[in-house]
Amino acid sequence: MAEGNARQARKRVAADVLIRDEAGRVLLVDPTYKDGWDLPGGMAEANEPPHLAAVRELDEELGIKITIGGMLCADWVAPHGPWDDQIAFIFDGGVMSSSGCRELTPADPEVAEVRFFPVEVALDLVRDHMRPRLQAALRVMDTGHALYLHEGHPLHL
Repeated sequence: MAEGNARQARKRVAADVLIRDEAGRVLLVDPTYKDGWDLPGGMAEANEPPHLAAVRELDEELGIKITIGGMLCADWVAPHGPWDDQIAFIFDGGVMSSSGCRELTPADPEVAEVRFFPVEVALDLVRDHMRPRLQAALRVMDTGHALYLHEGHPLHL
């Protein structure tokens, strides 16, 4: 069994969270280690479930404990640069109260700033490869049907 496991492909797993405020704005973080704004979240550790990776990352980066709602989308991302392919999840983080929004500050040096933005502005601020994934997650908020994406675009299987 261990020999078979050692030969199987490994996937990198990213787990982000879509959190909105009462006005419908989207929470973004400004990472210090890469350009552009991003959804809060990060990479899963070995043998860590994606939803728990998202919870851990929000606690580490923002010092907040949240309950994850459903999965909004899962996106297969092709190899790029030095990176192998990955599966990127976006989970529903719900709506944060106005008092909770005022208390948000970075809790990790990896995050320079945290702020809520109107949807149109958020879509302009995220990197090009993240934009279609965020758009898909926002659509799921309206339809209630999670999506499987291939590089940000829904597959109709």
